[in-house]
Parts: sequence; C-alpha cells; structure tokens
Amino acid sequence: MLTFTRRRLAAVAVVAATALLGTTACGGGGDAAADGPITLTVDVFGQFGYAGLYQEYMASHPGVKIVERGTGGNLDEYSPKLTQWLAAGKGAGDVVAIEEGLLVEYKANPQNFVNLLDHGAADLKGNFLDWKWNQGLTADGKQLIGLGTDVGGMAMCYRTDLFAKAGLPTDREAVSKLWPTWQDYIKVGEQFTAKKTGASFLDAATNTFNTILLQTAGNSSGYSYYDTSNNLVVGSNPAVKQAYDTTMDIIDSGLSGKYGSWSEEWVSAFKQSKFATIACPAWMTGVIEGNAGAGAKGKWDIAQIPGNGGNWGGSFLAVPKQSKHQAEAIELAKFLTSAKGQIGAFKAKGPLPSSPQALEDPAIIDSKNAYFSEAPVGKIFAEGAKSLKPVYMGPKNQAVRTEVENAVRSVELGKRSPEQGWSDAVANAEKAAAK
Repeated sequence: MLTFTRRRLAAVAVVAATALLGTTACGGGGDAAADGPITLTVDVFGQFGYAGLYQEYMASHPGVKIVERGTGGNLDEYSPKLTQWLAAGKGAGDVVAIEEGLLVEYKANPQNFVNLLDHGAADLKGNFLDWKWNQGLTADGKQLIGLGTDVGGMAMCYRTDLFAKAGLPTDREAVSKLWPTWQDYIKVGEQFTAKKTGASFLDAATNTFNTILLQTAGNSSGYSYYDTSNNLVVGSNPAVKQAYDTTMDIIDSGLSGKYGSWSEEWVSAFKQSKFATIACPAWMTGVIEGNAGAGAKGKWDIAQIPGNGGNWGGSFLAVPKQSKHQAEAIELAKFLTSAKGQIGAFKAKGPLPSSPQALEDPAIIDSKNAYFSEAPVGKIFAEGAKSLKPVYMGPKNQAVRTEVENAVRSVELGKRSPEQGWSDAVANAEKAAAK
C-alpha cells in the first residue's frame, strides 16, 4: 500500500546483520507441526487494513493461523530486514509486502520469489489495472513477482477548525477552488500564516515535494529519478527540478512545520493540531486517523490536490521461495488482493484498490469517511484511479529518493541554501546510485 518519506539508515555491518537475522528470523514464517494447523506470517509496513480479512480467512480455513509482523510506517526498518532475510534464505514471512519504489530492486533477483504465473495468477490479470499488473512482472514478462494491493490517488487533507480560525473557507469544494495550482496553494498558506493560528500550514516539505514530483513526472515524462532505460536523471529531468523549485518556494514562504515525516515529533504534531494541511494519498487517511486520534474526528476534511491528480504509493504482495507453506501463502495473497480483499482493506484503513472491479463497486464509489467530516472518499479517490499515470522507478529509487529528500530537509532546517541543497541532491544521488 503505502509509500513514505524516510530517513536514511546507517550502513549495517555484516556481523550486525547476522546477529539481527539470528534474533528476529522466523524460519520462513511457518512454525506448525507437520500434522497440525499451519501458521502463515505476513510481513507488512504501515496500515494495510488486513486485520478483519485475516479473521474472515481463518474462519473459512480452520487449518490456517495468520500472524502479521509490521513496523508501523517506517519502511526504512522494514525493507533492510526483508532484504537480509531474502539474502540469507530464511526469516522472511510467507507473504511479504513490497512497496512500489522498491519493487525494481527485488525484481532484479526473481529467484527469491515464487513465480505466481506458475500458480494460476495469469487468470487474475483482469482483476488489476493494466499498469499495476505489469509492474509486478519481470522485464521479460515471464515471472510475476507480486500481486498489486493499492494505488495512491492524491488529494489534500486539511483541518476545518484551523481553516475557520484563519478566516478561510471550510467547505471542501470551496477549499478546492482556493488552490488550482501549487502557487495558489502557497498564496493560501501565506494568508493562513498571517492569521497566527499557532499552527503551520503544512507538516513537512519532503511530503509535499514527493507529491509534486510524482504529479509532475506523471503528467510529463512518466519517470522521476531514473528514465525507463535505468539511467539516473536527477540532475537532468525537468520534473525533478520543477518539484524542487516549487518546494523551495514553499519553504521560503515559511509554510512548513518542519516536522520530520514519520518521526515521533510528526506524530505528536497531529495530536496537538500543529499543522493545517497534508498531501494526502488515499492510504494517508488511515495514518491521519491513527495519529490524530478520536478527538480530531470531524475536524479533518479532504479537498482536491493543487495541480490536480497524481499517484503516490501502492504496494504488492509476494511469496518468498523460502516459505515452508508456499501453496497456502499463495492462496492467502490471492485472497488479500482480490476485489473483495481490496474493498475490505479500503473500508478498514483507506488504501485505494487497484482492482477495476473494486473501484466500480458501490462499497467504494458510495463510501464516505465519518472521521473526515463524511467526505465522499469513494468519489474523491476512486473516480480518477483508472486514469492514474504511474511513474517509473529505477533500480536504486529508494536510496536516491532518500538523498534528494535529505537535501530538501537540509534546506527546510536552514542548514543549506536552495542552491547548495540542489547541488547536494544531485551529487549524493549519484553516489547512492553507484553503490
């Protein structure tokens, strides 16, 4: 499901990695006796919304117990562990989530995963948006690494109470009309800031940068940090520089609360009503509700994203070959990514389905979210899902993205000028790509 802003992890020594595997590995997720019920371990990050689906599946499969392992929203903890487990040949769950920005890296080693095409998955192709299905295939089209979970249609979530305090409209349609472009968004932010509400206009520059980049790239070249031939183009792709420059305008206008995304400070800022807007792919609604808590119910709403459209996020479920229960794991992955499973996940935590059938279901189209002032989330997110324009992500996308966002963050914190930040972004991205 989700795609997040991350902090760079320090390099882990081989000895430390070995120790980690020794203490956290679960032997492929299965621990059942040969003649008894089996346990399937599902490795995820963030809010996938599977709890109810697990209960439903176990009720209809009495010989199966499902255990989920997760790391909250911190993909920087999850991905290195999964990489280590795959390399070691033990420790990974029976079903593992793979974030779209990391999928290319894992597809480079397809031998680590069960080829789902060998297990009837080809018959499921029509259950996914074409581009989502194709993302899960290896370059030669002979192996399907994973089945798609969600897509990340974009909107802007905002605090109606803080908007009212600043004398701004609170109705979602009126708010959407305030910012047809990102420059309009900046102007509204400056109006908000002038009212001294005690809150910043937005949470973090990195979240906004990523949103603008994916929107701009989707509407132009179709790629961001790497072109489709896997050439690094951070310094030469106009979409990257345009997103960077717009983000610098946001920072220069003093609109950011400077809360490091996914940090404890960021989570506390939700609870303490410290910012008024946040770039909001569908999956972010579950994050907001979880972080802001029950006390903020009805104080949030959802408007259109400036610039209109965009796609941030989306994941896949794969079955590692090291699983001791491959057949059962495959069936579970099929269930969780079915139209029914995707609808259930959407209802639970908000990730937008990648299934055309689910997107056309009244359960999605007519869905409203009570936490977000009864916002018609089905119409807001689902109507544009079929026309989403995916952005190609190259082999070291995550490492490169981290360096670019670190550069944005350094400017946000006043440690670098915008010019120095851009120079750092290009240079450090090149170093990350070369490793």
